[in-house]
Amino acid sequence: MNVLDGTTIATAHHVACDVAIVGTGPAGAAAARTLAEAGLRVVLLEEGPWVQPRDYPVDGFSSMAMLYRDMGANVALGNAPMPVLQGRAVGGTSVVNGAISWRLPEDVRAGWVAADPGLAGTLDADELRTLFDGIEQDLGIAPTSASVAGPKNLLMAKGAVALGLEHRAISRNTRGCEGLGRCLQGCPHGRKQSMDLTLLPLACEHGAQILSRVTVTAVQTEGGRAVGVIGQAAGGGKVTVQARHAVVLAASAIQTPLLLLKSGIRHGPVGHNLQAHPGVAVVGQFKETVRMWNGATQGHEVIGLRKDGIKFEALGYDPSIIASRMDGMGRAFARNLDQLAHEAHWGVAVRAQGRGRVRLGWRGRPIIQYSLTPRDVDCIRRGVRVLGEMFFAAGAERVLPGVHGWAPVVTDPREMARFETDGPRQANAYHGAITHLFGTCRMATDPAHAVVRPDFRHHTVAQLYIADSSVFPTATGVNPQTAILALATLCARSVARQ
Repeated sequence: MNVLDGTTIATAHHVACDVAIVGTGPAGAAAARTLAEAGLRVVLLEEGPWVQPRDYPVDGFSSMAMLYRDMGANVALGNAPMPVLQGRAVGGTSVVNGAISWRLPEDVRAGWVAADPGLAGTLDADELRTLFDGIEQDLGIAPTSASVAGPKNLLMAKGAVALGLEHRAISRNTRGCEGLGRCLQGCPHGRKQSMDLTLLPLACEHGAQILSRVTVTAVQTEGGRAVGVIGQAAGGGKVTVQARHAVVLAASAIQTPLLLLKSGIRHGPVGHNLQAHPGVAVVGQFKETVRMWNGATQGHEVIGLRKDGIKFEALGYDPSIIASRMDGMGRAFARNLDQLAHEAHWGVAVRAQGRGRVRLGWRGRPIIQYSLTPRDVDCIRRGVRVLGEMFFAAGAERVLPGVHGWAPVVTDPREMARFETDGPRQANAYHGAITHLFGTCRMATDPAHAVVRPDFRHHTVAQLYIADSSVFPTATGVNPQTAILALATLCARSVARQ
């Protein structure tokens, strides 16, 4: 793959191209492949490193230091402060996510078009269906095999059946998965079809170049047009990329609005309307061995409440990450550690109503503000109740809700059954994280309420496009990687037509 490591750039470095793309995650990779195959000279810029699968760390902490933005310590401030998890590497978050692959649900697409009929031409259902077919073929997307699922996923299926909830094996972008349970650290055997192993090499085969370890600091504009980007290489050199045809931002719903603000491009609600899928986890302890770090990292989901904005997933973490969050000291900690192999962690993710904001902070760092609404907390309470009931139905002896103001260990299923009505109503009673970020450069027809047009062009700056999930009008309620790939492809087609 054609990658120039920014640690080797110690002096001024100038590159000319047709299209400069900021970001190499799913959005940047899909746009780069489409544009390079169309014959355009493409240069991608990535703040993180290019890491070969054999070099991925085994333990979670080392992986977070190498492959996650701010080691996963960036926090959204609000009524329930939550970490914001994003990858930072060539391939973006696709390197360290659970490989969960959902098409954009038709009810979500239809809702976007109903709210803004001007999106109908861009978000044509038939065209999207064709794109999804191609993405699934390219990335080997298929349901998780029972042979690599492992107990944590199979137990979730058992609990869902007992409660009569619709469930299924998760479709993931993998080929030959061995069930190592290391998706969140980077698959060491390259079985996960992340962007660094799939679309980015295809783009490079058609002439694209990647500049890794280069932090883009500004979009250059002249006469109301985007003409390139400026960056700082890890080796100390200033990087200037001149783009004759277009600049495409694909840096995420946090970093893209931040870059626009740094560049003085402030049209529309840039940085506003941040939406996400907040999630919390519940622990079940079983008599039998589970070893949640083995088997497909996230191989099963319960979707029976998706229309209510609630989705459940089996989770998988490295033991060092789990142990770091355990209570107790001395012998108490040792007893908890001894129980670790008998635990399963399952999570609930909410299509939240909360709206946040990304602002420009000290030294160019983001200030992320995001709060849960009372309805969001209601959904989380319901989700915790259902998770507890699923655990007991699957045979768990104890449930650890992990909620302030509730029993730390529950052995009576009736106590979990009343959690939805009696559980804490304060948002900060719940330990959560937010992933799947949307909306901070939203796409719409009306320039007063949007940053980009329905064809992904910036409303006021010519030759500037945004391809990532910041353009999504709302949260999707499901894992968005496949939808990001599809919409970024549409964005690239729009660029190529200009």
